Amino acid sequence: MNRLIGFAFLFFFASFVSVSEADDRPNIVWISCEDISPNLGCYGDPHAITPNLDRLAAQGVRFDRAFTPAGVCAVVRSGVITGMYPPSIGSQHMRSRIIPPPEVKAFPELLRAAGYFTTNRSKTDYQFEPTPSIWDRQGNKHQDWRERSDPEQPFFSVINITVCHESQIRHGEKRHAEVIEAIGAENQRDPVKVADTMPAYLPNTPATRKNWAWYHDNITLMDKMAGEVLQRLEDDGLADNTLVVFWSDHGMGMPRGKRWIYDTGTLIPMVMRWPGKLNADSVREDLVNVIDLPPTMLAVAGVDVPAYMQGRQLIGDQQADEPPYLFFHRDRMDEVYELQRGVRDRRWKYIRNYEPHKTYAQRLDYMDEMPAMRDWRRLAAAGKLEGGQANWFQVPKPIEELYDTLKDPWELDNLASQKQYADRLVRMRTATESFQQQYGDTGLVPEAVLMEEMKPGGKTPQTEPPTIGWSGGRFSFACPTDGASIVYRVQQGGGWGSWRLYTGSIVDPGEPVQVLACRLGYANSRVVQSP
Repeated sequence: MNRLIGFAFLFFFASFVSVSEADDRPNIVWISCEDISPNLGCYGDPHAITPNLDRLAAQGVRFDRAFTPAGVCAVVRSGVITGMYPPSIGSQHMRSRIIPPPEVKAFPELLRAAGYFTTNRSKTDYQFEPTPSIWDRQGNKHQDWRERSDPEQPFFSVINITVCHESQIRHGEKRHAEVIEAIGAENQRDPVKVADTMPAYLPNTPATRKNWAWYHDNITLMDKMAGEVLQRLEDDGLADNTLVVFWSDHGMGMPRGKRWIYDTGTLIPMVMRWPGKLNADSVREDLVNVIDLPPTMLAVAGVDVPAYMQGRQLIGDQQADEPPYLFFHRDRMDEVYELQRGVRDRRWKYIRNYEPHKTYAQRLDYMDEMPAMRDWRRLAAAGKLEGGQANWFQVPKPIEELYDTLKDPWELDNLASQKQYADRLVRMRTATESFQQQYGDTGLVPEAVLMEEMKPGGKTPQTEPPTIGWSGGRFSFACPTDGASIVYRVQQGGGWGSWRLYTGSIVDPGEPVQVLACRLGYANSRVVQSP
């Protein structure tokens, strides 16, 4: 038997056995948003207007120490879709196109193989192109779980809300007037009144206050849109058997938030609601990482968690213990190269700067479009900054950083050189190096060398075309490419149906069948059609 077909059959069989009580499997809905820190009412933000997410938290669990491993969207999403820290698969550089190891699958494909209907609306920022094996429905032109042909089929639906992205903080007066119209003028935040919660490292200028107010307005709009998703679940009678997960892809889209591994770039809101399974109005203080989401979703769905996944199960019968540390990394961000690694426990944060000769304040075109960022640079050039606001422009920067986040939440007072913290510094430095060794930190390999190993000559390899076998009235498909998945579709009324994930031989439908092979990071094969 072809190796791929053998793997597919064994995986399908194992999944079927572990989820034999199909009626007990929960539906799963992710509501993900972009570029926000825990600036919600349920987290105590005095300027937040987030009634829908506050209600969700009251009905479920609020995670107070949930983090992303990096501070930027595509890098984080590459880790979430695979369940692996980005430096372990080479996806740590922003806007790269990598090839994951052959055994690595996008975790929704594993749910799909186990019988889940999988949908995504609509972002696929994975650092590799999505394959047709991942989603039953992808894009904006579908109705999520409502497109199941069988209303009893469990589903995994992702709804990505983009209105609070960094770019929307500076989107212009005309667009922001539309935001205010959507949320109501009575909910518009006053830039002067919200200034009391601005990060202490940002200069208190009119432009910064305005950006901070618009950031809150966008979150209010996001909350309204999240409420509409939750209402659809209620209308469909699905809320009681659906695990809802709300999370942000990283921290706030403000300067020294997004792209950085300080808490402003990595501490996120995360809420889970699962009626009858999770205690309502509860709070978790343990360390949580979005890398934990894939194994958690697979486990609650009754699907075996692959050994390569690096997170832990957060809920359910097999909930794993809290780790002593979480691991963080910063690498190339668009055109700017940087190399930082770090760890955090519940209180302390450690950062190692591998390029101390570079200022934190390297210019980055996209980031520098933010008015608050321009003010910060202008005041630095004029010599009008001091204390924490000036730290970001220092050259060289320290090789090591150590922060007491309980006393210093903005991480401005570096304690690394103080003798009373020497033992803690050593412990956290050692923990950082242990993570790097454990995961095989490809960030220490020059990006050009790493990419040449993945794609010699800069050429993306193509998955080999599948073969079609027919015996006893059944079709079977195979592909010689290591790590490939196979999808097929059947001709219907002169057109073609949706791609279906192949998990075992199928009954000859009596109509032409098209077959395609795909692998993460590879170009799809050519389509092969049955005789």
